[in-house]
Formats: sequence, C-alpha cells, structure tokens
Amino acid sequence: MTYTTLSQFFSRHFAMKVQKLSINAGFTCPNRDGTVGRGGCTYCNNQTFNPDYCSPHESVAEQLERGKAFFAHKYPAMRYLAYFQAYTSTYAPTSHLIALYEEALGVKDMVGIVIGTRPDCMPPELLEWLAAKAKTTFVMVEYGVESCYNRTLQRINRGHDFACAERTIQLTKAAGIHVGTHFILGLPGESHADIMASVPLINRLAPDTLKLHQLQIVRGTRMAEEYAEKPHDFGLYSTADDYCQLVCDVLERLAPGIAVERFTSSSPKSLLIAPDWGMKNHEFTALVQREMLRRGSKQGCKIEAGR
Repeated sequence: MTYTTLSQFFSRHFAMKVQKLSINAGFTCPNRDGTVGRGGCTYCNNQTFNPDYCSPHESVAEQLERGKAFFAHKYPAMRYLAYFQAYTSTYAPTSHLIALYEEALGVKDMVGIVIGTRPDCMPPELLEWLAAKAKTTFVMVEYGVESCYNRTLQRINRGHDFACAERTIQLTKAAGIHVGTHFILGLPGESHADIMASVPLINRLAPDTLKLHQLQIVRGTRMAEEYAEKPHDFGLYSTADDYCQLVCDVLERLAPGIAVERFTSSSPKSLLIAPDWGMKNHEFTALVQREMLRRGSKQGCKIEAGR
C-alpha cells in the first residue's frame, strides 16, 4: 500500500482480525443541550453514521451481539472492538460511563473499546480510569477535531478551539491511551492551501489513526439551510476525482506513522443533498491507491521537501 492502513495499525496490537462494532448508548452532546451550545455543529445529523444494528432502545450487550451476528458469517474467527460512536460518548456521569464500558468489555469476543467524543468532554477522572484500563486491554479515544482553524470551528458552531484539541490529545497520549482523530475536508472558508497548511498541525498532534471525509450537506442540519441560501459559499468537491487529488496531496504530507482509517463518509441517499458521487467507500479507496501509484507517491513523501 502507498499509505498506512488501519489494518496495519491493528496488526501491531492484535494477532487476529478485529472489527469495530458501533454502539448507540443514548448519549447526547454538550453542544446541543446548552452546556457548550445549542443546535449542535452546523453539519451534524447523527443519523448519517449510525449503523442499522444500533438502537439506543437495546442494551450495550444486545447491540454488540447483533453486530457480531452481522459480521460473523464472513469471518468466524473475528474478534471485536466495542465502538461507542453516536454523539458524545463521554458525556454522562463517570460512574454511568464506566458501567457501560465494562458491560461492553464483558461481551464475548470483545478485545477492547473505542470511544468517540469531543476534545472538550474528557473529564480527568474518566481519563484516569481509561488509563488504568489501557494497561490490560486495548483502549482508544477518537476525538472529533474537524478543523485546525478557529475561524472554521466558530463558523460551524463546534464549541471548542484547536488549542483545546491539542491539549486533550496530549493528555490522552501521555496517559497511555491510543488516540484517533477526525477531520472534515472542504469546510466553508477553507481553501486547498488552508488544508495543506493544516497537515503539519495534524502531524504535530501525532494521532495513532486519522479519519478524513469530504464535507457533505445533509438534510436536517443548519448547514443545509445555509447551503440553500448561499450555495456559492461552499467549495464542495463536485467529483470524486477532484476530492481524490486533494486526498493524495494530503497523504504526501502526512506523517507515515499515522494510520488512515478512511477517506470518505457515505450519508444515506435519503439524507444526502450534495455532493453525490455514487461511489462506495472501498471504490474511492481504490481510486486513491491508483492515483498515488500514478504519481509514484507514498504517505509522507513530501514532508522533507516542504512542498
């Protein structure tokens, strides 16, 4: 491969194939209930990334068993990571969170947990518990950073600045916990040059894994209303080829030790407004691989050159 994949990262920690199983534990978000803000991030409709087997009306264990059944026919020897994905999965009393995480780890064939959250929502007492747990099992916290630019974070009503993300990621890494990060490419007001200038900042964060995805306009969001009023304010990547060029430019400047988990996100057709490429994630990954090979490039190949 021309870049470091998530499977390569997992192979450093597991002797078998592992799969993340998403959980919706019924959390909300401090950017929705007034603690940080109201209305949430302008791009966010949580329905776009919640698998069908997840339902907050079922227990954590029930959701995981359904997820196992979904994958077991393909890989009988698979082991699993319980993935607390929906909304802010550290936003509850610590005792309640610990009970949910322990329930997940108690399910057969679970070999660790992955927790999706915001960088402004990691209380010290929870970080301490996760650090202790990480000594005996795999623990990763995925932080939604989304952008390195405070002007962008403010525009999308994110509710925290980039310094908050830097600080929390440093504390999490220092505690011996694996860190994943999430960034959106093509947010309003960010040019190609802006995105390229942000890659060294991502390298400085030095996460274990990185999720990228193109900005998508989805129904039921404030950004959809903004897009309807002023579509020219949005520099959406109208074709997969255009976005592929951007992704390859990023990869050439991304530190080789960072594993890239994904490049795109696919919202349900019923919710997606734009852009609609009609392409599955694995098809886009193959497109990136072909373009990197055509360029003769590898992840990080342009870091020293400074181009």
